[in-house]
Amino acid sequence: MLDQLNTLKEKALCELNELTEVTQLPEWHRQYLSKKGELTQFLKQLGQLSAEERPAVGKAANEVKQALKEHFDAYQENLQEAKLNQALESDEIDISLPGRRYHRGRLHISTQMLRRINEIFSQMGFQVYDAPEVESDEYNFQLLNIPAYHPARDMWDTFWINDQVVLRTHTSPGQIRAMKEYYPKPIRVILPGKVYRYEQITPRSEHQFYQVEGLAVGHNIKMTDLIGVMAEFAHKLYGSTRKIRIRGSYFPFTEPSIEIDMDCILCKGNGCRVCKHTGWLEVGGAGMVHPVVLKNGGYDPDEWSGFAFGLGVERPAMLKHGINDIRSFYSNDLDFLQQF
Repeated sequence: MLDQLNTLKEKALCELNELTEVTQLPEWHRQYLSKKGELTQFLKQLGQLSAEERPAVGKAANEVKQALKEHFDAYQENLQEAKLNQALESDEIDISLPGRRYHRGRLHISTQMLRRINEIFSQMGFQVYDAPEVESDEYNFQLLNIPAYHPARDMWDTFWINDQVVLRTHTSPGQIRAMKEYYPKPIRVILPGKVYRYEQITPRSEHQFYQVEGLAVGHNIKMTDLIGVMAEFAHKLYGSTRKIRIRGSYFPFTEPSIEIDMDCILCKGNGCRVCKHTGWLEVGGAGMVHPVVLKNGGYDPDEWSGFAFGLGVERPAMLKHGINDIRSFYSNDLDFLQQF
C-alpha cells in the first residue's frame, strides 16, 4: 500500500505540473483531494490493514495529502500571478493621462442645520448638553410627568427595546439629566440629538429625525422670555421679515404649553402640502416647565421657574432651502445632497 501511495503522489504531481490554466485547477483538486477523490478512497482502505501496519500507512497518507495540498496552493498562486503579469503586459498604460479626481466629502444638510442652530443659541448664552439616545422608561416618560397610565403616552409611537428601555421619542429626557447635574445652579442649555418614533413616513414626517431641546431654569423666568427667545431664533435663522404666531397647546411636561408657528416660506403663506395648506408651518413646541418636572429634577418649583422648547432640524432646513419632502434627507440621493 505504501508503493500505491507513492505512485498516486507522483501521478498527481505530474498531472498538476502539466496544467497551464487556472480554470483547470478545480478539476485536479476534485480528482485527488476532494471527499470523493482518489486519496480519500485510498484512506478508506486502511481498515483492511492489521493493527501493526495501520499507523505507518496512515502517517504516510497524511504526509502525501499535506504535500499535495501545499503543491496545489503554490501552483495556483503561480498561475494566477502569471495570468496577471500577462494581462499587464498586454495592456498599454498611458502614464501621461491625468489621474481620477477624488471628490471631497461634505457635511450632510441635517448636520449643517444642526450646527447653525447650535451657533444661534450659543450666541444667546445656551450651552450644548449631550444626552443618550437609548433611554429608560423612567427618564423618557415617568420623570416628565407621563406615568404608565397617562393617556399622553399615545402621543408618541415608541420603539421599545424591552419593558424598561426605549429609543427616546423626544429629547426631553435630557431636561431631567441636565437639572440633576446642574442643581442648584441656573441652567441655560440646548440638547441636540436624534429621536425615534414608530410612525408612518410622509413628506413631512420621518421615523427618525433630529431635535434640539432647549431648557432654561432660573428665578423669575416668564413666558415672555420664552417667546422672545423663539422670535429671536426665527429671525436669526430665516431673516427679520419672518412672522411668528403662538398657539395654545398641551404637553405633559410644560404648563402652560404653546406651539410656535412661522409663515411658510415654501408657499409664501398660500398653502402647500408641507404646511397642510394653512400657510403656517410648526417650528416647535414649548412651554413653562411643569412644577412636577422641576421637582423631579431637584428644583423647588416655589423658588425656581423655567421654560423648555423642542425644535426640529429637518423642517427648518426644508423651510430655509425650499425642500418639500423630508424623505429626501435620508434617501442617499447624491444629486440632492450635493446641492448643500
